[in-house]
Amino acid sequence: MPMDAEQLRDHAHKMVDFIADYYKTIQTFPVLSQVQPGYLGKLLPDSAPNYPDSLQNVLNDVQEKILPGVTHWQSPNYFAYFPSNSSIAGFLGEMLSAGLNIVGFSWITSPAATELETIVLDWLAKALQLPDDFYSSGQGGGVIQGTASEAVLVVLVAARDKILRRVGRSALPKLVMYASDQTHSALQKACQIAGLNPELCRLLKTDSSTNYALSPDVLSEAISSDIAGGLVPFFLCATVGTTSSTAIDPLPALGKIAKTNKLWFHVDAAYAGSACVCPEYRHCIDGVEEADSFNMNAHKWFLTNFDCSVLWVKDRSSLIQSLSTNPEFLKNKASQGNMVIDYKDWQIPLGRRFRSLKLWMVLRLYGLEGLRSHIRNHIEMAAYFEELVGQDTRFKVIAPRTFSLVCFRLLPLLNSEDHGNKLNSDLLDSVNSTGNAFITHTVLSGEYVLRFAVGAPLTERKHVDMAWQILQDKATALLESS
Repeated sequence: MPMDAEQLRDHAHKMVDFIADYYKTIQTFPVLSQVQPGYLGKLLPDSAPNYPDSLQNVLNDVQEKILPGVTHWQSPNYFAYFPSNSSIAGFLGEMLSAGLNIVGFSWITSPAATELETIVLDWLAKALQLPDDFYSSGQGGGVIQGTASEAVLVVLVAARDKILRRVGRSALPKLVMYASDQTHSALQKACQIAGLNPELCRLLKTDSSTNYALSPDVLSEAISSDIAGGLVPFFLCATVGTTSSTAIDPLPALGKIAKTNKLWFHVDAAYAGSACVCPEYRHCIDGVEEADSFNMNAHKWFLTNFDCSVLWVKDRSSLIQSLSTNPEFLKNKASQGNMVIDYKDWQIPLGRRFRSLKLWMVLRLYGLEGLRSHIRNHIEMAAYFEELVGQDTRFKVIAPRTFSLVCFRLLPLLNSEDHGNKLNSDLLDSVNSTGNAFITHTVLSGEYVLRFAVGAPLTERKHVDMAWQILQDKATALLESS
């Protein structure tokens, strides 16, 4: 049977055992998968089975064929990109959501799904000390999106439609969006989807003089020039914790510029927003009072399994006007009477999962103090790694460390023609090919830079030590062979 309570109990126990055993042995796997493209097609049949197989056979195939092709994001030796936290609470919440399997697009389809989301996001807004305008008790509120890419798209569309209602739809080709060149590429994709002129998506240059943060003077100059040219500025995206180096754009100054020029002001704190529940990091989002929308990914660093991207807006009517549809088959008394929130009108798709369950369970089972301790622990380990880098004169820290990301590079030999870019690229490949650590890179001011992001829940100081030892050993080998 597709669903039978006792069969579910038996199979679910086996699945939980399998997952628990995976976590017990996760350090035995290469962090970065070492397979070649197309490997899986050689191992699996070319058509689906006609008759049922056993769960044990499926799990055997997972162990032998799937896991070799997995990059282990939860490994304690994972230091790449940004973290994507898993936790017992997040896993249990995901399991419960899958078990209930509701499709909560409107209040009536599962009132608890809508109301829990509203309540939990008000809790989190309070923990972040967000302005009252972002609470559901006013004109704004929070909504869970799948990713920060979805979050920036929906607010960009809302901002686009808001300005076009004011100046007329014929102005669409003249709309200008502003952000720094360190802003996540999701914004560029959002501009493409929203039909904006790509030449008017201004990604303003940053450099080390501002620690790669957006300069208010550069922004003001760009806006003035565009207005003089007959264009229509309408949207500003600031970032707290950029992907390349965790730069923090100056929200207070940027917010004033946005307000003066009537721009929609969006703050992307996808990674670093989690840290702002710690009182000592709350100042990083000072100035959010002027923002029209604010986003953080609970699935990055907040022990909430993917996907769970939290977006708050000051004026929910802007989202609803842009994203709402009201076909006859969805009409009901609660919605027609404006008595409830229907989150289908705050997002791109119609259907939505019961994602607030896992965030609710994370907040309840760990509490804010537990989450703060989790974040502080990673920041302390990153500071420790930064000290290690600073003690080896062959390496250099390239950008200030604010949270749990360290940007550094191996210094090139004096006769290097490319400023050591190939040397550092080779070091990255050499480290990752060991399978014992996984790091990624970026480019800052034309230099190839290594990124070391501490954030996996299982990471301890000994894993940082081991990764640093690998880096040193591989650096020695590369320098000796140069």
